[in-house]
Amino acid sequence: MRLFSWNVNGLRACIGKGFLDFFREADPDVLCIQETKLQPDQVELDLPGYQLYWNSAEKKGYSGTAIFTRVPPLDVRCGIGSPEHDREGRAQTAEFRDFFLVNCYTPNAQRELARLDYRLDWEDRLLGYLGQLEKSKPVILCGDLNVAHQEIDLKNPGPNRGNAGFSDQEREKMTRLLGSGFVDTFRHLYPDTEGAYTWWSYMYRARERNAGWRIDYFIISEALLPRLADSRIWGQVTGSDHCPIELELTDD
Repeated sequence: MRLFSWNVNGLRACIGKGFLDFFREADPDVLCIQETKLQPDQVELDLPGYQLYWNSAEKKGYSGTAIFTRVPPLDVRCGIGSPEHDREGRAQTAEFRDFFLVNCYTPNAQRELARLDYRLDWEDRLLGYLGQLEKSKPVILCGDLNVAHQEIDLKNPGPNRGNAGFSDQEREKMTRLLGSGFVDTFRHLYPDTEGAYTWWSYMYRARERNAGWRIDYFIISEALLPRLADSRIWGQVTGSDHCPIELELTDD
């Protein structure tokens, strides 16, 4: 089973920049996208064989997530059970036979960490939500989690220490998640790989210089480790300031 995740930074814009070419090449079993920035009636998307599930923010043109799957889910739900967070359309959960798949777009702490408290509350509530899911079956968490966990996960860790996405508080929340029975699949398979990034600023020719951050993840319950075949970064795919990532699972 091949699952993909991509922050498209506006789906309508991404469609104009090759989204469908990527989709045809990747041929995903499931694709989770973040930052759709639309309501479902604002886009026409013909993906034969796929079921499309949307979770849009109340604020138009903002945030939003979607799951496109050709594997019929048992159930799909929106949010993490937190009304103050769920209005932003940041999470969906698709239940499959062997696992829950949580598509997540984590809030950005913003410049000067103006939204850090909101972000940290989100982290606490998300971890509690994942823990409840795990009582039933294993969990896959994917998406733009808006944090570079370790120094190896961004090009310039020194100057960015304390900035949004690389603050001690955000990194500690990721450490806590990974200490709660979850595994960062890419680092599990490629612990020493440098220069592996999923987001690049549009400024200063950052992508051309590969001055990026790895802030998009596939994180799985430890119980799914025997099925982990690969965790890939599709760094060659443009169309957004993020690139897609892939999780390959063997059949159970």
